[in-house]
Parts: sequence; structure tokens; C-alpha cells
Amino acid sequence: MALWEETVSEISTLIEQFKHYFKPHPWHGIPVWGKTPYLNVFIEIVPTDTVKYELDKDSGYLSIDRPQKFSNIVPALYGFVPQTYCGDTTAAFAAKESGLGALKGDADPLDICVLTERTITHGDILVLAKPIGGFRMIDQGEADDKIIAVLKDDSVFGDIDDISQCPPKVLDRLKHYFLTYKDIPGSGKERQITIEATYGAKDALKVIELSANDYRIKFPESFPKK
Repeated sequence: MALWEETVSEISTLIEQFKHYFKPHPWHGIPVWGKTPYLNVFIEIVPTDTVKYELDKDSGYLSIDRPQKFSNIVPALYGFVPQTYCGDTTAAFAAKESGLGALKGDADPLDICVLTERTITHGDILVLAKPIGGFRMIDQGEADDKIIAVLKDDSVFGDIDDISQCPPKVLDRLKHYFLTYKDIPGSGKERQITIEATYGAKDALKVIELSANDYRIKFPESFPKK
């Protein structure tokens, strides 16, 4: 074995040994899927939060994006799917399905809401969740899909396989939140946010696949050639 091959082998061994001693980056260090059919989901916000937390993409720590100044409270666990990115192919699919013409991706990880009947008291946690559908949301010309999922083994929502089985009032609350959570009452300025469609599990899996592909395109260094 050549010297450089021995060096590469030693480095690979060290990486395997030391990765167990360090917390992986929530966006880049965790795979999309846990054990099928469950996604890995990093939770940023829970319904009891009075401020909006968001991942600082450079450090991997949660940061305060803004206080929740008004009465909007996220009605589910809210976060993102690791190693996803809403880029060109994700946006092209949203544009095709909505018939709105050219759209841009929002250049963020894929957003996801996780339904559970349990009270989860804080974010900055990793959960397993089964995707059941989503909202095709457009935010000022950008594709900003919201995947809807159910927490693994949840006693109320866990057996739902498709959004068509979800209570309509739960979906109505989620829609209302996303259509209004960026509006400032009395400002006279409303953001141009629309939900063009509510789709089922099949389309949700397609959006997840496309956003994972966009991630591979955006961050090729995360997938070194073997």
C-alpha cells in the first residue's frame, strides 16, 4: 500500500473514532432518514415558545430570530429535515405543480411540522417522524414547502399514514399560522404568502427527495467520492 493510501486510511479511521465524541451539526451531520418510514427531524420551536428560534447555520446552535410579538403560536413541533435544501429542483417542482411559472427556492432546509398529542417543552432536539403530506406554500415568489409529519409511536397521530386521515381542524390551524405568522397587525403591510395546495404522502416524499438532491448539489463536499 502506498504511503498516501496509508495516510488516507488512518485519517478515515480517526474520523470514525472521533465522530462519537462530538455533536454533529444539526443540518449537515445528520442523514435525512432514520429508519424508514421515519425522517430525522431537528426541532427548533415548540408551541410554548414565546420567541422564534432558528438554527444558526454556521455554528449549528439555536439562535433567537425574533420575539413572538403577537398572538401567533406555532400549533405543532416545528423544525427542518437535515441534509435538505430548497433549491432549483425543489422550486421547479413547486412551479410545475402550482402552475405559477418560475419560482425560486428559499435557500433553507426543508421545513416540517410534527404532530403529537404530547407536550414537548423545548426544541434543540432530534425526533423521528413519518411524513404524511404537506403544504405547497409560496412566500413572495419563493417555494417554501411545509412538510406535515407525525411523531413516531404517538398515541393519537402515530397511525396516520396520509394527510387525508388528519383532522381538518388541525390542518386549518396550521394553515392559518403559516398564512399570518409574518404579518404585523396594524402595519398595513401583508406579505404575499399563499398555500397553493395541500398534498398527500406521495408528493411529500417527492419534495423530500428533491430537496435532498438540491442539498447534494449545494454541498457536494458532504458526499466525498469513494
